[in-house]
Amino acid sequence: MKEDYYEILEISKSATAAEIKKAYRKKALQYHPDKNPGDHEAEAMFKKAAEAYEVLSDPNKRSRYDQFGHRAFDGGGGFSGGGMNMEDIFSQFGDIFGGAFGGGFGGGFGGGGGRRTVKGSNLRIRVQLTLEEIANGVEKKIKVKRKKLAKGTTYKTCSTCNGHGQVTRIQNTILGRMQTSATCSACGGLGQIVDSKPANADAEGMLVTEETVSIKIPAGVVDGMQLKVSGKGNDAPGNGIPGDLLVAIEEKPHETLQREGDNLHYDLYISFSEAALGTSKEIETVTGKVRIKIDNGTQSGKILRLRNKGIPSINGYGTGDLLVHINVWTPKSLSKEQREFFEKMSDDEHFQPKPEKDDKSFFEKVKDMFS
Repeated sequence: MKEDYYEILEISKSATAAEIKKAYRKKALQYHPDKNPGDHEAEAMFKKAAEAYEVLSDPNKRSRYDQFGHRAFDGGGGFSGGGMNMEDIFSQFGDIFGGAFGGGFGGGFGGGGGRRTVKGSNLRIRVQLTLEEIANGVEKKIKVKRKKLAKGTTYKTCSTCNGHGQVTRIQNTILGRMQTSATCSACGGLGQIVDSKPANADAEGMLVTEETVSIKIPAGVVDGMQLKVSGKGNDAPGNGIPGDLLVAIEEKPHETLQREGDNLHYDLYISFSEAALGTSKEIETVTGKVRIKIDNGTQSGKILRLRNKGIPSINGYGTGDLLVHINVWTPKSLSKEQREFFEKMSDDEHFQPKPEKDDKSFFEKVKDMFS
């Protein structure tokens, strides 16, 4: 089970953005690879801290995490900790550390501060799903326009940083000579710049192409959840790695079913005679139609619970239920004969309300719904 992000950074759930940033900086400095060479546990803690900060520093991701926990990012869209190397973390959060470790935080890691691995920009799309697709899982094929490196594009060494991707400056201060490093502004840290490119490519040697991407969406996703398809974003220049495709889930309204977490609600209307005599009804579920029995004497407001006919849990904790709400329809107009019948029955003891213990109040029914 994954550790709580707040516990990793040792902060409260009400921590401000400044407190989150301060806590992350403290952890990152404590477990930085330059201070703990060869210590794999320290490296793991360094990555965990970066993962926690990546989510908690983003208001939208933090809100989803507070609501759904780690399951908000089970399909991706949070922090790709397993796929990010140290250079990714340094480049993404380098501004957090200021001048620590020679100004180029991570400069001594993995080869002496050479050029960094450049990642292409992410793309974002929104995918609408029906309740049936959410309940069963689905594979969607989506056309995406993404930038790809044009054939024939070549690169040469950046003359500003001589291929290092960073520019180092030495300054004389009252404390002595201080060395600082910064990402090369000419090549963006790539260490190379475009030498030649096709005429129809942009300044970075990219072409916009349309590609069909297959997206496997697991059962139980939630409206607003974000999934990630690795490597299907925009390409990066040179030997960089492609960005990711971030897929935001949007749930389409259903005509007859209402979702509440993993449970579903269905309003079933029956006539007065059906309630009195009993009947059977065919109703719609996300896995097909089912027939249910309505006992004679059923009261309006009764709730029938159909086990495991709801939405599967995104975390694999079983399947929700379908709650069928019985509504007895009272005629709004009556014929002369019908009116005469009910007038005769007005004093009949069988038509007088006689609630029993099993006939729960409205508040008891609501309580049962959430139990």
